[in-house]
Amino acid sequence: MALPAFFNRRLNPYNFLLYSAIRGRGATVDEVTPHRVVRARHDVVHLHWPEYYFTARWLGMAVAKTVLLVVALWRLRVRRVRIVWTVHNLSGHEPRHRRLEAAMWAWFAGRVDGYIALSVSGRDAAIERFPILAERPGFVIPHGHYRGEYPDELDRTAARARLGLPATTAVIAFVGAIRAYKNVPALVRAARDLPGDEWRLLVAGDPASGDLERQITAAAAGDTRIRLDLAFVPRADVQLYLRAADLVVLPYAEVLHSGSALLALSFERPVLVPNQGAMAELRETAGAEWVRTYGGELGPATLAAALTWARTTPRDPDGLLRHLEWDEIARETLIAYDAVRRLPATIPSRSAMRTRDRLLNCYPGLRMLRRR
Repeated sequence: MALPAFFNRRLNPYNFLLYSAIRGRGATVDEVTPHRVVRARHDVVHLHWPEYYFTARWLGMAVAKTVLLVVALWRLRVRRVRIVWTVHNLSGHEPRHRRLEAAMWAWFAGRVDGYIALSVSGRDAAIERFPILAERPGFVIPHGHYRGEYPDELDRTAARARLGLPATTAVIAFVGAIRAYKNVPALVRAARDLPGDEWRLLVAGDPASGDLERQITAAAAGDTRIRLDLAFVPRADVQLYLRAADLVVLPYAEVLHSGSALLALSFERPVLVPNQGAMAELRETAGAEWVRTYGGELGPATLAAALTWARTTPRDPDGLLRHLEWDEIARETLIAYDAVRRLPATIPSRSAMRTRDRLLNCYPGLRMLRRR
């Protein structure tokens, strides 16, 4: 079982591509459901982004989801189902309930039987953040590419014509869901300070809040060189913005791994990212001609230098991301599952039982689940 496995393809096809490839190698893959958790007949449960349970917007909802997560993991561990976690993040991007989140991150890390890191630096950061992971089997298996997942019939000229952009203008783009940690207002402010009129900035994506949308709109106000398409980008339109761009900029305030960077590289677009998390490792594996990193705050000088680099550096797309083929990633993931499955099962300790009971007491409507 996996959570998520296939249902979130519209928002992020990472899981769909991973588990489709795993199915292609003959394994059975099911979405996690309450019924399947109760029956607990699978060998492995593979979890992603556990923070979505304890970072819900409202505290009551966060507690309810947390209780469900605790009960589900308890059930699975009692039935000797192995729990594998892919470490996408080390904390929630938008913390809301700090005490609950701090307790749950530590609790969750102690419940997994094995983990998968998307990079060597991600593995090292995970062990530093959660030392108990050093006692668990860990595997470095990279994030795969997105080639072939999105429509890609347009070339640069056609994409720019569809967007009404001059063929020779330098184009900077940000494409994807817009959340606070992605720091898009800073990109807009840096672009405004670029001299001249022979460039454009495209920001395409759905802001997570009205306040964030107002920040971006205010930062771009009155500057005709900046185009804001602040709405969800349909799958067929992703190619418009990426094929039109000379440079994709991801100005994250904090980052460990970036699916957006791999999406840009899948469309053979050079990217500018902060020198944080696994971004230096991405530069080494993809090539310094494809990935450029910067330190400190993103400013106009950094942006101008990166735009020049993007437009003048020779690049050969042959071989780009060849090491990120999904079939190979599926093979390595199945090896990880088998290694974890062969280990002796760990039974929840008394301290874990006490933690579970305290969490269940926070939500009286689910106390009956303690008996299970």
